[in-house]
Amino acid sequence: MNVALKYQKCQTGMFIGYSDADWANDLDDRHSITGNLFLMSGAAVSWLSKKQPVVALSTSEAEYIALSTATQEVIWIRRLLCDLGISLDVPTTLMEDNQSAIAIAYNPVEHARTKHIDIRYHFVREAIQKRLVELKYCSSCEMVADILTKALSKEQFKRLRETMGMDIMDISAK
Repeated sequence: MNVALKYQKCQTGMFIGYSDADWANDLDDRHSITGNLFLMSGAAVSWLSKKQPVVALSTSEAEYIALSTATQEVIWIRRLLCDLGISLDVPTTLMEDNQSAIAIAYNPVEHARTKHIDIRYHFVREAIQKRLVELKYCSSCEMVADILTKALSKEQFKRLRETMGMDIMDISAK
């Protein structure tokens, strides 16, 4: 009850996303969990945690499916910002902690290992080509979307919560 999002005035209003997946941890059906988090002006403006609709055959595939979901959200938020009179001239950065998923997104050549990935997830490549998104590697210890996909230590949870822009508010001051 005493935690709230705290937005900060900044000149750039930087819009950045984090995408993560927890591969096959549901022991009942082995579906992965997608976690996406978007920050603007120092705090979260959109977040998602949900079970993926298909069973991913590898960590890279689970992460790529999560990237697809994040890319859909980027496109929607960019359109909303445009409607509000805020145009973004540069691609939105999506942070990803799986280098193989990044390689799949940037390499248009089909490989035997990725041939099975459903076409609907490959529109990430198209969004990159249209300069709507760019993917950047983020180490797992800095992946803010981990807070949406897996159990964390108390210290890691607090650190990621603060990175999300969530501050402890002094409720006695009201």
